[in-house]
Parts: sequence; structure tokens; C-alpha cells
Amino acid sequence: QVQLVESGGGLVQAGGSLRLSCAASGFSFSSSRMGWFRQAPGQAREFVAATRWNTGITYYADSVKGRSTIFRDSAKNTVYLQMSSLKPEDTAVYYCAADLRVFGRVNQDSEYDYWGQGTQVTVSS
Repeated sequence: QVQLVESGGGLVQAGGSLRLSCAASGFSFSSSRMGWFRQAPGQAREFVAATRWNTGITYYADSVKGRSTIFRDSAKNTVYLQMSSLKPEDTAVYYCAADLRVFGRVNQDSEYDYWGQGTQVTVSS
């Protein structure tokens, strides 16, 4: 049974930092692609960042590039999203997702097979 469990969200002031975690289980990580997406109220879900588990290659949305780092700890089967210089517009529910086929576009949410329950990030001005 595939499980993705996010944690680490919370309330932070603008300019602050947060580290989100996604503990994964129930599938073969080595060939997967792990992504972070976010959805603000009234808006569509958008891509934030992704990484190939076996190579560590990373991808970022322009909106977070230079302010965020995605990385994985293979020993803990966990993917992290370290965010800094947070802005109020970063406020959203952040979702971890796993793409087991690694076939389509990395920033397309429809390419991901499994999703976590989400963790709220709120950035106050």
C-alpha cells in the first residue's frame, strides 16, 4: 500500500523558512519521481519542485527557484522541500506526490500516481 505522509507545514512570517517532509512507503523508490505541488484557495494546483529518486536530478517552478531546495534521504525514504525567503503568495496547501512511471512532464499533476494528504503553509506579511 502506497503511503505519502507530509509534515512540517505551519505559520511563518514573510522572509522565514520552513522544511516540509514527505515520508514515503509501499513502492519502489529507485525509479520514481517525487514532486511537490501546492494549491492556494480558489486556485488550481501548481507544480513547485520535483526530483528523480535515483539520480537526484531536480526541477523547480520559476516562482520558487532560488528560494527552495528539494532533496531526498534514501535511508529514511523521505523527500524534503526546504523553503526560504517565504512570501505571502507562498501560502497554500502543499502536497507530496509520487510518479512511478516517469513518462510525462514533470510539472503536470496528472502524471503523478499517488498523493499525500497535504500540509498547510501560511506566510504572514
